[in-house]
Amino acid sequence: MSDEIVFYHNPRSRAQMAHWMLEETGAPYRTVIVDFAAGENRKPEFLAINPMGKLPTIVHKGVVVTETGAIIAYLADAFPAAGLAPAVGDANRGAYYRWLFFGAGCFEPALFDRMTKRPEAEKQMIGYGSYDDVVGAFRLALAKGPYLLGETFSAADVYVGAQINWAMSFGAPDLKGDPVFDAYVARITDRPAYKRASVADAG
Repeated sequence: MSDEIVFYHNPRSRAQMAHWMLEETGAPYRTVIVDFAAGENRKPEFLAINPMGKLPTIVHKGVVVTETGAIIAYLADAFPAAGLAPAVGDANRGAYYRWLFFGAGCFEPALFDRMTKRPEAEKQMIGYGSYDDVVGAFRLALAKGPYLLGETFSAADVYVGAQINWAMSFGAPDLKGDPVFDAYVARITDRPAYKRASVADAG
């Protein structure tokens, strides 16, 4: 069975994150552009692959993987030579999982609250506390930097870094203009893999 990854992509979606990760791994992949304007993500052919009609989606060795964080974690493990995840048994694996899940379970909903001005729920009722709590946790980790795992860049930086970069591009409060976040985003977006994916997506 081919080791090639089929990558269902639209540059105006979270699939940009998976694209960057694919470039970081150096894995062979084939891109299939899904045209939102033409409704291709809602057509039976694509819904048979991902019933949610969402991107990114990948197919590798006959297995469908959806959800951005899951795709990024999967690729890190599927292509260990890229060195994007601590090995099983390495204590840093715990911190790695922490930040991957924190990006999906805490930062994304908290950011949505703040950017849409949705009233925040009582802290004890939700898993992420508040936007300020989430940003504070990131700031504390990155102040020790230069990456979420200290000196080591990992797939967690791809996921969380892409989220922070996207939020900053829209002027998310308490991120853009903060020296810790500005330096972090400048550092990760200077990576060759990020630049390759960005140039391809812009074209």
